[in-house]
Amino acid sequence: MLGRVKSLLWNERTRRLRLPWRLVALLVVLAVLGLGAGVVGSALTSVAITRPLVLSTAGGSTGQVAVAIGNVVSLAAQVAVTVGGVYLAGRFADRRWFRDFGFRLDRAWWLDLGFGLALGAALMTGIFLVCLVAGWVTVTGLFSVARPGFSFPYWFGWGFVTFVAVGVYEELLFRGHLVTNLAEGFRWFDRVGPRGAVGLATLVTSGLFGVAHAANPNASPASTVGIVLAAFMLAAGYVFTGELAIPIGIHVTWNFFQGIVYGFPVSGTSFGVSLLAVDRSGPALVTGGAFGPEAGLLGLVAAAIGLGLIAAWVRWREGTVGVDEAVTTPELRTSRTE
Repeated sequence: MLGRVKSLLWNERTRRLRLPWRLVALLVVLAVLGLGAGVVGSALTSVAITRPLVLSTAGGSTGQVAVAIGNVVSLAAQVAVTVGGVYLAGRFADRRWFRDFGFRLDRAWWLDLGFGLALGAALMTGIFLVCLVAGWVTVTGLFSVARPGFSFPYWFGWGFVTFVAVGVYEELLFRGHLVTNLAEGFRWFDRVGPRGAVGLATLVTSGLFGVAHAANPNASPASTVGIVLAAFMLAAGYVFTGELAIPIGIHVTWNFFQGIVYGFPVSGTSFGVSLLAVDRSGPALVTGGAFGPEAGLLGLVAAAIGLGLIAAWVRWREGTVGVDEAVTTPELRTSRTE
């Protein structure tokens, strides 16, 4: 009886917890780190805003100082919790090297990152131009800041930093960690080969990605479907290469150009600053309305085009397109290398 219970929890062959318990371990680690980050962040923010600080980059006002400090602490906490959580769960529960979650930072990785950055910017620019030509967007000015007196250069730069951080930690969690673990786990089912396992893993994680955004402001069933399909595009960059360079690049510039450059809502939220001040109209079914392009047909078309261009890029770079073996076959840590 004891041996049977152990078998349900522990994989003797790989010397680690079985997949469901490894995922539970990740959730526990994220919860503990999140609690600690919340306590530390509250203390740091409280101390900082009670001191007579003046941030010239934030315009010098007490209100801007408080907002700036709160933003920095909050973003740093999110990055630390997610990256730290994946590292610790990967190190002790998965027995994986952190680089195997998509961070083998060689020359090819940086080249793929450049492609991803360019593709995300191009896709969102295409959406903006379609809206502009159709008359659904009217440019009313430049250097828009929602809060009077706030510094445009500071908040524009902070927007870029924010979306870089979001692109890194969301891709690490959803594609790097979850797709990798689920794809490996699904391979143990009868009649499920590498392609089927990756397909199932992509379907599950894309659904989770959609659900994670379902509570955003102005969310709807259409926006959830759009986010799920965008997640398929992001996952393609990972499963075709075994690296997070392409999805991180797309994620960063898709969001940055969407909100900070062209003034669209980003997944239902407004950052409060944009290079172009715009008035938006047009059918929500097409444009995505108050949620942003992901909730409209334009976002779906852009994601489909992006998926095709990712496949074309990988074929041009590697001569073939398929599931990268690293996604489903881990290089586990051993007692000799730990």
